[in-house]
Amino acid sequence: MSERFVAHLPFSAADLPAARRFAGTLARSVSFLTEVDATGITVSLEDEQCVRHQVFCDLPLPDRRRCVRRVDHDGPCSPRPPR
Repeated sequence: MSERFVAHLPFSAADLPAARRFAGTLARSVSFLTEVDATGITVSLEDEQCVRHQVFCDLPLPDRRRCVRRVDHDGPCSPRPPR
């Protein structure tokens, strides 16, 4: 079994919602890679890396998949992002 690692990639954003949008876009852009768990992405301030903020909802669904919608989404959870 492979070990799991976290890549820390600093970037600039105006605020937490903008940082979440950027991180979500970045995660989805590499989600075709089987090694990447895009729904597990979090963001933090550079000087507060122990305080992490979820980007995706990631709640478990009845079929054992996880919700891939944004953390603050309206409506029901879904295993696929809205179109």
